[in-house]
Amino acid sequence: MPSVPEVVDAVFGVDSHRDRHYMAHLDAVGAVITQLDAPTNHDGYDRLLEAARHGCDGVRLWAIEGCGSYAAGLVRHLHAAGEWVVEVERPARPKRTNAAKTDPGDAVRAAREILGRNLDELAGPRHGETRDGLAVLVAARRGAVDDAADAMRELHAAIIACPETLRSRFHGLSPLARMRLAASLRPSNYRDTLSADYATALVSIAARHRHNTAQAAALTKRITGIVTSWRPDLLEQTGIGPIVAAVVLCAWSHPERFRSEAAFAMLAGTAPIPTGSGLTANRHRLNPAGDRQLNRHIHTIALTRLRCDPATIAYRDRRRAQGKTDREIRRCIKRYITRQLFRQLQHPPTT
Repeated sequence: MPSVPEVVDAVFGVDSHRDRHYMAHLDAVGAVITQLDAPTNHDGYDRLLEAARHGCDGVRLWAIEGCGSYAAGLVRHLHAAGEWVVEVERPARPKRTNAAKTDPGDAVRAAREILGRNLDELAGPRHGETRDGLAVLVAARRGAVDDAADAMRELHAAIIACPETLRSRFHGLSPLARMRLAASLRPSNYRDTLSADYATALVSIAARHRHNTAQAAALTKRITGIVTSWRPDLLEQTGIGPIVAAVVLCAWSHPERFRSEAAFAMLAGTAPIPTGSGLTANRHRLNPAGDRQLNRHIHTIALTRLRCDPATIAYRDRRRAQGKTDREIRRCIKRYITRQLFRQLQHPPTT
């Protein structure tokens, strides 16, 4: 696989921010040609694009940080103009005591990071109206589910500390039954001030839980409709429901985003990392990098198939007989699931 400097004439690194974007024009060997900044609006995007076209009429590659947030508008603008755009992850920011960080310097770093890679290591930014809409719905649902879980924990903590006359009513009830009872409380029925205050708090917590649960259900219904109309073939796979399918689709985005299945595995955090040394060989560990939400849902698929998929259960038993540990077996299964998902997504569903 050729490296980036072998196929491009210039790389344009972009450090994105809320109000301004900073661009650095580098040649194929990493030398800085020009640097420019522009506001985050349509005129600013045109200014950056015209500067890039004026500076290089050959093969241009854009290396952009924050493609899914601050640079989302610039990425859409560049895609509409037919430009080649790849995403660069923001680096871990070390603690600096000498104020050494600059935004133009970050743009140069983004471009040079891309120049040090091969083509199969590049990942294009996520884009597409269907994908973007699905991503924001998934994020909103995740927030509603988290808020509902927080309300359930707050209710449990409040019941433990409330007065005995009120706490005894919740004894022996399930969490959902406790929530329903809390919603039906009437603070005015309690004569002592402390019990009335606790009852008021419990009613408020129950109302918040009910609201977030209803929001999560409505968002799940909307997400299910989008997934069913976009890629219904995913829902036919064991262990994949609407939410898991939505997370996978948001990470994959479109067929041209990844140049190889290995690049998708790196994003999913399922590519094994060698850990061999002079005394050991053929040893690997799990990859802690990549999209952790995607990795989490692939792990969910693996656990579901280990419970109810005959082929996966037979594979586990065979690998156990070969001396593999359960952790090593799960890593292999997650890698196989990633390969299956990528190959399926790269082809349109059959009717």
